[in-house]
Amino acid sequence: MTTNPKKITRQPDHPLDDLIRTDRIPHIWCPGCGIGTAFSSCLSAIKATEIPYNMFTMVSGIGCSARGAGYIKLDSFHTTHGRAIPFASGIKMARPDLKVIVFSGDGDLFAIGGNHFIHAARRNMDLTVICVNNLTYGMTGGQVAATTPNMAKSTTTPLGNPDSPFNLPLLAYASGASYVARWTILHSRELTSSIKEAITRKGFSFIEVLSPCPINYGRRNKEKPIDTLKLYQERTIIKNGADPIGADIDFTKGVVIGTFINADRSTCDDRYTAIHRPCSDD
Repeated sequence: MTTNPKKITRQPDHPLDDLIRTDRIPHIWCPGCGIGTAFSSCLSAIKATEIPYNMFTMVSGIGCSARGAGYIKLDSFHTTHGRAIPFASGIKMARPDLKVIVFSGDGDLFAIGGNHFIHAARRNMDLTVICVNNLTYGMTGGQVAATTPNMAKSTTTPLGNPDSPFNLPLLAYASGASYVARWTILHSRELTSSIKEAITRKGFSFIEVLSPCPINYGRRNKEKPIDTLKLYQERTIIKNGADPIGADIDFTKGVVIGTFINADRSTCDDRYTAIHRPCSDD
């Protein structure tokens, strides 16, 4: 009597396995956190460019989002707090042919790293900067950040934040960025397309990604992850080409998302090359 052998089914590879350091999985991000979604959109965008992976490098600083550099199977640099952009600028100046991506958080990029951001944008460094904005210092305990909304609670402002937060798209535009966009982790397809567009163009490209932090920001402000996603769905307004002066984050009146700026201008490398072009033999 013969028996049919059991059919062995093999789990298919994840479509991003060729870009993920699977030996470092599971990741450290908390349940309900949106960083993984933002990171997945970034990897999908890299893949969609069809540019060889050895032409990419990723740089990050310190923080929850900055752990992304450790999970990507590319040349990557997990640098000191607030210093991702100067590291990335150095790489780009040494290897102008590379696509250099900075993947980090709002605390790393706009508090201790804020000065580096504005000067890299002013120079129009050819970088793609992705900022996952969860409105707080998520990794170090939920302290108030440069992006924490007015009167929102944190460990260091238990009665509410008395200060006004940065409008990141406006700050990027005013500093000189040639591409400025904002999406949420709920708008993952649009986010992926935006990151791909940023990678394949020249100049300083900045993309803000709104993301929930249920453990620190959400818990202290009585906001569950599903509540945050509902805000992203119901209280965001896609307005490509909108004036970034109206891009402050106020869900009571609606938050503008989309591509604010997409303009061509000479990059830092263009100007440096023009000045230091070798003399002809004539």
